[in-house]
Amino acid sequence: MQHTLIAVFDNRSDAQKAMDDLLASGFARSDLRLSEGDAQAGAGASGALHEDESMGESIKHFFSDLFGSDRGDRMETYNEAISRGHYVLSVTAPNEPEVERAADLVERYGPVDIDEKSSAWSAGSTAGGGAVARQQSAHLSQQSGAGSAQASRSGSMQYANTESQSIPVVQEELKVGKREVQRGGVRIYSHVVETPVDESVNLREEHVTVQRRAIDKMVDPADVPAFQEKSFEMRETAEEAVVEKSARLVEEVVIGKEVTSREEHITDTLRRTEVEVEQLSGADDDESYRSHWSSTYAGTGRSYDELAPAYQYGSEMRRSELYRGRPFEDVETDLRSDWARTHPSSAWENFKAAVKHGWDRMTS
Repeated sequence: MQHTLIAVFDNRSDAQKAMDDLLASGFARSDLRLSEGDAQAGAGASGALHEDESMGESIKHFFSDLFGSDRGDRMETYNEAISRGHYVLSVTAPNEPEVERAADLVERYGPVDIDEKSSAWSAGSTAGGGAVARQQSAHLSQQSGAGSAQASRSGSMQYANTESQSIPVVQEELKVGKREVQRGGVRIYSHVVETPVDESVNLREEHVTVQRRAIDKMVDPADVPAFQEKSFEMRETAEEAVVEKSARLVEEVVIGKEVTSREEHITDTLRRTEVEVEQLSGADDDESYRSHWSSTYAGTGRSYDELAPAYQYGSEMRRSELYRGRPFEDVETDLRSDWARTHPSSAWENFKAAVKHGWDRMTS
């Protein structure tokens, strides 16, 4: 539904700042309109403040479309504001949240309370920025059909909707996907461990011994060389421990991944919007009831006026919250009992067809 917001400012600077803020916030230039209060001054303005058509020339048909049957008073009020040098800014938005957002932006720059200004002008006060305190709120006007209904939020701004309403039908959908998550793992450290080792080894040592033995006997010089210089050596040996270490591969640790899969059952609840269309009674219903009476009861001697309450009863019971969404066959017993209580002189079987037709009329 399209909405239009209208704000009135005392001075050109505030109006321009509000318009610049709206443009910076994403509103299209084609949806904004800013007119100057003084038509002569407006002709010489530059930039966004200059309009090809002054508000004085277009205010009549613009506010006539906006306010409908209430346009007389409103047009006079805005004409008065323009003649007193005020500035009028209008914003067109596609829906209510957007026009509310525009109102919040515009309110920062102090739009005047047009209703309070109008009262002051009627009382004879002079037009000026300091004569009446500014109000930073809005006045809501909704236009539909031949008339216009207004709900007060205050008077500094006006906004209206001008198109048909729509009801969105929303339905949730379930999408199940997969994502990878960390579930832990293994970290391996390698470090050196020293272990004391005790070993025993037998070592052999040789020692030279010298013994002198006394001998007293005669020798033959021919057999034993005498008085000759000689030398002999005999060396000692010993074993000592030799330590030698070597590295030997005794084990290896292998790291890998084992992939498994599992099926998980997802259970959730999805929501959706259901729109029920309920027919309201009118002139077409009366024509339908008379047509049914003509084809069903005309030959029984019962007049249409006698059957009309039964048609009406079926229509009203179909709209009742007690029976909403239930078929006629499920509620017939309850309707029979209620009919017998409220119409004791009218047998159910004689009026059942009319009641059912009234019920079906509301569901067709």
